[in-house]
Amino acid sequence: MKLTDAEWVVMNALWAEQPATARQVACHLPAEVSWAYTTLKTLLTRLVEKEAVREKKVGNTSVYESRLSRKRARQGALKSLINQAFDGAFGPLMHFLIDEKNLTVGQRRELKEALAALDKPAARRGKKRQR
Repeated sequence: MKLTDAEWVVMNALWAEQPATARQVACHLPAEVSWAYTTLKTLLTRLVEKEAVREKKVGNTSVYESRLSRKRARQGALKSLINQAFDGAFGPLMHFLIDEKNLTVGQRRELKEALAALDKPAARRGKKRQR
């Protein structure tokens, strides 16, 4: 599911506290966001229509809860980025990250550790099959 920049802002606020009313979501918006309440309600309605958010009425108040996990949203965003910026190939993205000069030593170490961790379960599975 592809989210717009504004929808990402709303989802991040909702993930911070849910279930939540629109006013509670508004309290978790970044300080630089100065949307009218009606704008927030419109964005929440769009997210309900996209099935990223569930709306439940409690009396006259709408209460919202995420149906889209942060992990699934990130996976969709990454897939979109890879398709748009790297012609759908993951390899060039990895090379870009490795070659990126703005990565700190710590970030490079984390990237190496994450890649190494991917190999460990595969190695263990291979050993079990050999027995």
